Amino acid sequence: MASGDGKIFTDTDRVLSVILGGGAGTRLFPLTKERAKPAVPLAGKYRLVDIPISNCINSDLRRIYLLTQFNSASLHRHITQAYKFDHFTEAFVELLAAEQTYSDTSWYQGTADAVRKNMVHFLNHEFDYMLVLSGDQLYRMDYGTILAQHVESGADVTIATTPVRQREAHAFGIMQMERDLRITRFVEKPTDADVQRSLMLPVDTYPTFGIEDDGEGRLLASMGIYVFNRDVLRTLLDNDLTDFGKHVIPAAIGTHRVYSYVFQGYWEDIGTIRAFFEASLDLAAELPRFNFFDMESPIFTRPLFLPASKINNAQIDHAIISDGCIIKQASIFESVIGIRSIIGPGSSIRRTIVMGCDDYEPTEAAAESLARGIPPLGIGANTRIENAIIDKNARIGSNVVITPEGKPDRVDHPMYYVRDGVVIIPKSGIVPDGTVI
Repeated sequence: MASGDGKIFTDTDRVLSVILGGGAGTRLFPLTKERAKPAVPLAGKYRLVDIPISNCINSDLRRIYLLTQFNSASLHRHITQAYKFDHFTEAFVELLAAEQTYSDTSWYQGTADAVRKNMVHFLNHEFDYMLVLSGDQLYRMDYGTILAQHVESGADVTIATTPVRQREAHAFGIMQMERDLRITRFVEKPTDADVQRSLMLPVDTYPTFGIEDDGEGRLLASMGIYVFNRDVLRTLLDNDLTDFGKHVIPAAIGTHRVYSYVFQGYWEDIGTIRAFFEASLDLAAELPRFNFFDMESPIFTRPLFLPASKINNAQIDHAIISDGCIIKQASIFESVIGIRSIIGPGSSIRRTIVMGCDDYEPTEAAAESLARGIPPLGIGANTRIENAIIDKNARIGSNVVITPEGKPDRVDHPMYYVRDGVVIIPKSGIVPDGTVI
């Protein structure tokens, strides 16, 4: 694993990786109504958590903990079925759900609190560095580069950062650093224009970080990816501070050697419905910003033994079609179609994420559902869907219309939700024949 100046970090057995599964995932509701945020389906066949785990595996980091506390059953099932290593190695991907103890009955209060509450488990391992990752981001990184820089610089803490435009700065924790990459200032989600301008990167550093000078200022946003020295982490958590970004990192800047690792590549925080929707649809573009076809650093997931998809007389353009689908005389444009999706004849799917189904429905069961006025699993005939997310195991009838057109940005309805201009049919949702949403 190479750093920016070509040096190699090889002592990966000195690193423990911790992925933060996040809280209740309210910004991704209703996709998180019945599942933990890291378990949200992505790109037809993956889960959000597959991204950081795959980055770890591709970086030769094989000791991975995943921290979560909400709706963790499906996430636990995915982890145990997807990531099985050789019994004769120390490699593991293990889920640590929030637990009550005799000394502490509270749940995780924030990212730092989650790590603090699990230090008793972490310290059972030999490690010199802890890599802390987020579970809701889309990017590909060789973590060896940030680890190599961390060791070479003599840092106590290294924070991965990415350049963002001034108009985006209000959504991130912004770092200011010296030319040697040491961080001297941190401002959480600055909204004041003068403060934003004071935090801007000098234009003469743009070539170093691969930034094109387009006249818009750039600031360094925290990616929520940290490297801590073991003893430094114990010191920084020996208090009641609850969050890394809001509390621990700002305090550490004044007392420890905190450095920035500037990431040059595609990175997207997909913690909101709009961000998730746009990033997912971009995967179906002709040249997507994130490349699932990079076999040098593949994205791993649970192996599924499904037949190839069957497509009969359909019109498909700029779409991802996952395994096990049956598509009959439908039109699909700029969409992601998940595993085991059934789409009936005459239906039109535009700018839509269809997450598919966990199982196929037997013919007898489908007939029984129809007799009770319940559509079969999948999408029926002559249905039009646009700008929507159809969660798993949904039953969308025939002659249905689903569109956010004319609706407010936020709607809570027994049959559907609208968030950020996207209609969401929840997991196992039922939309009867002839419904107009």
